[in-house]
Amino acid sequence: MTTNLNLSEKLQDKYQELWVNLKEKGSAVVAFSGGVDSTLLLKVTKDVLKNDVLAVTSASETIPTRELEHAKELAAKIGVSHEIIYTNELKKEGFRKNSPNRCFYCKQELFTELWKIAAREGYSHVLDGSNYDDSGDFRPGLEAASQLQVTSPLKEAGFTKQDVRDLSKELGLITWKKPAKACLSSRFPYGEELSADKIKQVERGEDVLDELGFSQYRLRYHGEVARLELSLDELQLAIDSREKIITELKELGFKYITLDLDGYRTGSMNETL
Repeated sequence: MTTNLNLSEKLQDKYQELWVNLKEKGSAVVAFSGGVDSTLLLKVTKDVLKNDVLAVTSASETIPTRELEHAKELAAKIGVSHEIIYTNELKKEGFRKNSPNRCFYCKQELFTELWKIAAREGYSHVLDGSNYDDSGDFRPGLEAASQLQVTSPLKEAGFTKQDVRDLSKELGLITWKKPAKACLSSRFPYGEELSADKIKQVERGEDVLDELGFSQYRLRYHGEVARLELSLDELQLAIDSREKIITELKELGFKYITLDLDGYRTGSMNETL
């Protein structure tokens, strides 16, 4: 275990517990999105289990292409075996109909495929990057993880979101300050049926925002309306980029483009529940 880290005593203890827990696993498949949590989990699992770990990333329609490419780069830097699979959540009616428990069907599809890989390749566990703070949020995917016996080592060791970022920084992971990400299905109001075309429309819209230099953003889909949630300190950038945003989003099929004055916030679609 890396010991020359500038960590609080409490976080050092959590890191030690995480290390011990992973050592006991023996071998594992890690559900790897390239986000802050799963990158830290993959890094430490690689440090502990050496070559007895496999990172698996889904390339479904709900994952932005830019995030998939970033996951490939991160896995290569960590030096871990990495497999890309395709999961088709849209074939599941519960996911496609976009009910509030949509994430259950997504994670059920993903974890089922990961267990198939684990069985085929001889890995004893499937791990995901959920942390302790996720327990207090509305996350139906956690139920799928529980049902399919997927382990969340960061959560078990008591890692909060801030702990994950602090340890990531000390371990030299570039993701320590990466903005929070979520699959593209989270951009739609519950009850709005999902399709590959709608999801691609949102992805291309967010590509516009990314190319303009926004660091934290969501394009929420409301039919003909694109509601933009941006970091409050980047609202001026939105005003300065107004014409380009309007032109390019209208070319994608949106008729009205609105700026949400509440700014970016995670899970804003849950506010209607």
